[in-house]
Amino acid sequence: MPRLNATDRERAIGQLTLGTPQNEVANAFGVHPSTITRLWQRYLQTGSTNDLARSGRPRVTPERENRAIYRLSQHVRDPFHTAAATARDVAGNRNRPVSSRTVRRRLVDRGLHCRRPARRAPVLTAHARLARYQFAQQHLNWTWRQWQNILFTDESRFCVSNADGRIRIWRRDNQRYAPNNILEWDRWGGPSVMIWGGICLHEVLGPIIFQNIGPGRGNGVTAERYIDQVLRPAVVPFFNQHRNFTLQQDNARPHTARLTADCLQHHNIRVMQWPAYSPDLNPIEHFWDALQQELNNVQPRPATAAAQEQAIRDVWPNVHIASVNRLIRSMPARCRAVDQARGGHTQY
Repeated sequence: MPRLNATDRERAIGQLTLGTPQNEVANAFGVHPSTITRLWQRYLQTGSTNDLARSGRPRVTPERENRAIYRLSQHVRDPFHTAAATARDVAGNRNRPVSSRTVRRRLVDRGLHCRRPARRAPVLTAHARLARYQFAQQHLNWTWRQWQNILFTDESRFCVSNADGRIRIWRRDNQRYAPNNILEWDRWGGPSVMIWGGICLHEVLGPIIFQNIGPGRGNGVTAERYIDQVLRPAVVPFFNQHRNFTLQQDNARPHTARLTADCLQHHNIRVMQWPAYSPDLNPIEHFWDALQQELNNVQPRPATAAAQEQAIRDVWPNVHIASVNRLIRSMPARCRAVDQARGGHTQY
């Protein structure tokens, strides 16, 4: 016999209310008379035609064990603790084993969800956290107008083979390893170019592509190359025109070398004291991301270092100055984020 849907139940109750015999109502809807009898009794008891709540299968973990999963499994104190490890330490009703899937469901009930961890490259020591926190405290009340006289600089390496985790393809089932569905990439990045750039409000310097460098400490950039290929041809002329500016650079060895310090001092270029391991404070890091997105759209993709160098020069103007200005204006928020994190990692 078929079940009555919600609309037919209401219609059947309407006919019963008008005095129609239950047998006739059952024949009209093609169901057994007992179905109409139970429907009428439930309506008289509850005033509704909805099904009564069913007890369902009892949970393998009682409420006490549910609290233990949340409290003793250390998922709050140690987010990397696995659900499988918790399942081995918790017993269910009558000492029945608990599956990791059950643990995951209980954690979801408490608002904990399994997600990929945020990737932050720098390992922050206690000293680095303190330096970042003190820097944020010192500049907490700076407005973006005070940051507009800072030239933010950095180097970045761009590899020909770029494994972009956001790339997706459309394919049929069981065709994952079809030749046209495989994204080939060099594990070590393949040929690459090292470039320098600088940004400030309403202006972008670069790109300066380092020449005659190879693998080695500091990505092949030495203090001599930094002075000859960056400071003298680009930074010094910029500061000759902008006497009220301050140079920002990280604590890489070529930047802190005595040769570099002497060169900057000789040309009266002020340098901002910058905390180590602080890429989230430097807005130019997001400029590199925007540049990489532009490079991802280049077709055909560069296959050599020379082609990559030309592609960088071609797409460099595509990063709009309005985006650069937004990055400069984000500095007060970046300092607040570091201050709130007490020198720890931030969303930037």
